[in-house]
Amino acid sequence: QVQLVESGGGLVQAGGSLSLSCAASGRTISRYAMGWFRQAPGKEREFVAGITRSGGRTKYADFVEGRFTISKDNSKNTMYLQMNSLKPEDTAVYSCAADTQDSIWYIASNAAEYEYWGQGTQVTVSS
Repeated sequence: QVQLVESGGGLVQAGGSLSLSCAASGRTISRYAMGWFRQAPGKEREFVAGITRSGGRTKYADFVEGRFTISKDNSKNTMYLQMNSLKPEDTAVYSCAADTQDSIWYIASNAAEYEYWGQGTQVTVSS
C-alpha cells in the first residue's frame, strides 16, 4: 500500500498563494490516479482537483475557477497543488488521496472511490 503525507499548508491573506505537496512512500504514485480534497468546519469533504496516473489529464471542481493547478512528479513520487488568488472560503483542511482503479484516463471526484489518504494540512485564508 502507499502512505501519503501532505505539507505546505499555512496562513495566508486573501489573494495570496500556497503550494501544497503530497509525498508518497511505499509504492510509486505512477500506479495511481490521485486527487486533492478539502473539508471546512461543519461541511462535507469536497473534491478539489484530480490527476491521472501519468499526469496527462486533470480535473477541477467548478469553484477552482482556474486558480489552482494540480501536478505530479512520478520521479519524485510527489503530487502538488499550486493555489493562487486564495479566498477566505478556501479555508479548510486539504488532503491528498490515491485511487487504485485501473483506468488510465478516469479521475474520480467521489471521495469514496479513493483508497488511500493522507492526514491533511490546514489552509487558512484571512480576509
